[in-house]
Amino acid sequence: MSGMNDKVALVTGGSSGIGRATALHFARSGAGVVIAARNVERGEAVVEEIRAAGGSSMFVQTDVAKAADVESMVAEAVRHFGRLDYAVNNAAAYSGAFSLTADFSEAEYDQTMDVDLKGVWLGMKYEIKQMLAQQPAGGAIVNTSSVNGLGGVPMASIYAAAKAGILGLTKSAALEYGVQGIRINSLVAGAFDTPMLRNSMDRASGGNPEARAKAEEGFKAFLANGRIGDPSEAAEAIVWLCSDAASYVTGHSMIVDGGLTARFR
Repeated sequence: MSGMNDKVALVTGGSSGIGRATALHFARSGAGVVIAARNVERGEAVVEEIRAAGGSSMFVQTDVAKAADVESMVAEAVRHFGRLDYAVNNAAAYSGAFSLTADFSEAEYDQTMDVDLKGVWLGMKYEIKQMLAQQPAGGAIVNTSSVNGLGGVPMASIYAAAKAGILGLTKSAALEYGVQGIRINSLVAGAFDTPMLRNSMDRASGGNPEARAKAEEGFKAFLANGRIGDPSEAAEAIVWLCSDAASYVTGHSMIVDGGLTARFR
């Protein structure tokens, strides 16, 4: 994807996984990129990777569950680059998994909802305000959801609820701000080779290498193309949704899952 010169993109959770791949793709497309994440070392490493390839980037340490952090994140992006054209609300936590619904602690519920759902709402809150205020007004936002948000998920009910909530937030906001030039969509991500997925498989297999390998092969059998996706493939979809090529796409939940959910929908 090209044609994003002089545009500015913000990616939360941009220090690893899908977020990192998306930040790199925006940079290759010509956009200035703001990386927002909690981990300074990993975030700065992505910034240096972009700069080494000739791109423009900056890092803002951000906890998306904290309104002050998110407001500051957007303000720093605008201070550095002058405006905000694209925003990807991608940061996520996975504490709302690996327990039965009645066995989660209140702290696990709060952490999952604060990061995975409230964090997306806070992102949109300040990103939309900026996109409305700037001249010319407008922009594009993509919120990262999950196939787990499309239905029930045993042993991951809170995570599933948060990811389902993202779809509702996205569609509602898209209807509210479309006539003001802001397009808002969601990526419904399937299985991608990210630290979160690897950690989940490790935990599910109890740290047993043989059990993990067997579980991974069994999981791949559910995928139409028989493989786990590369984060760059998710990034392609996200950047396309932000681009002018998707100018008539808003309020959309784009499923990118290697056919994982095809048998159910």
